[in-house]
Order: sequence, then structure tokens, then C-alpha cells
Amino acid sequence: MACRLSEIVVDSRDPEALAAWWAEVLGYRVLGREDDGAVEIGPEAGFGGAAPTLIFAPVGELAPRTGRLHLDVNPTDRDQEAELQRLLALGAVPADVGQTGEESWHVLADPEGNPFCLLRSRLEEIP
Repeated sequence: MACRLSEIVVDSRDPEALAAWWAEVLGYRVLGREDDGAVEIGPEAGFGGAAPTLIFAPVGELAPRTGRLHLDVNPTDRDQEAELQRLLALGAVPADVGQTGEESWHVLADPEGNPFCLLRSRLEEIP
């Protein structure tokens, strides 16, 4: 295994309300809030456990032609740069979703153009 699904990011007009609703549905709890208004919820084990967390990210307008969610993956058996090279060799391509270039993650698109992020931290493999 080389990557694990760690987070699902959902664009939201009201991150607090949507996070509260999904937390109730899933039996999750709030794990954190970011300065930009994003809210992360997840199981009691928190980030890095067997189940991915959900991050509700604030957006002013929901773009009609783009997805409202994307996946975040973390390398498990190599560092971020080595995993980036592996993903590119598999057909992923760099994607521009408005990032500044200062992020600690890489934004990529799968072969059908769906964006996803490769995060820096390594997670343990799930047996």
C-alpha cells in the first residue's frame, strides 16, 4: 500500500451547520476548526484512524461545473515526494484550483480530471 484516504473535503456555504448535521448522522464529533471557517469532524479516534475525517470548507459560491468534494490522501510507505512521483507515473496530473504554491500539499487530478490532494504526513497502513 502506498496511500490512505485520510480526509474528504466538502465545499459548504455554512460549514458549521453542515458539520453539525453530518456529525449527528455519523456519530462523529468536531475535531477542529480552522481560521478560515473550515470545520473537521471525525470518529473518536480522530485524524489518522481507520475512518477518514470530513472537512467542511467554506466557499462563497458553489461552482456549478466543479465538484463539491475532493479526497485527500496520505502516503504510508514513502515520503510525499516519492509518492508524488508514483502518482504522476500512474497518470495523475498537477491541477490548479487556485492554490498559492506555498501549500504543504500537492493538488493533482486523476485521469478523469477529478482533483485530489496529496498531503505531507505519513499515516500507518491499516492491516
